[in-house]
Amino acid sequence: MEEQPEATVAAIRAFLGAADPIVLKPTRLKADDVAALSHGQGGAGTSGQQGVKMVVLSGDPTKPGPYAIELQVAAHTRIAAHSHRDDRQALVVSGEWHFGYGQKAYDADTSALGPGGFYTEPANTAHFAFTRDQAATVFITGVGPTDTQYVDAADAPTAK
Repeated sequence: MEEQPEATVAAIRAFLGAADPIVLKPTRLKADDVAALSHGQGGAGTSGQQGVKMVVLSGDPTKPGPYAIELQVAAHTRIAAHSHRDDRQALVVSGEWHFGYGQKAYDADTSALGPGGFYTEPANTAHFAFTRDQAATVFITGVGPTDTQYVDAADAPTAK
């Protein structure tokens, strides 16, 4: 830097400019298109438990950049307290989704969210959710990579 400041600055700028920017790709999916996508159990940023199916709508939750996922949660499914490393936003599309914040899943600490209900999952903030007699569908967006860390490791489906 001392001997060739202009060349050094030019090299740094070239290096930084060469990095691929993370961009949101144009995507349009009709309801039939979404229904035709692969719905699997588990995946980055989900609970990974029985009764929860996920489809990636946009991006890749395991990589840096924006993503959108759909969760389909069966009736009578409980997701223990957990957090994610990224900030996320969610919209309830159908059913009734009981969502709360905290280190332990207490029914009294939830809000029942129906279609059009919105909530956030701030990074590293413990939260939990469940369904009762109705299944629920939730759309979640974030900027990855994402993950799922259970407050109590014994609650993780892989621990059972």
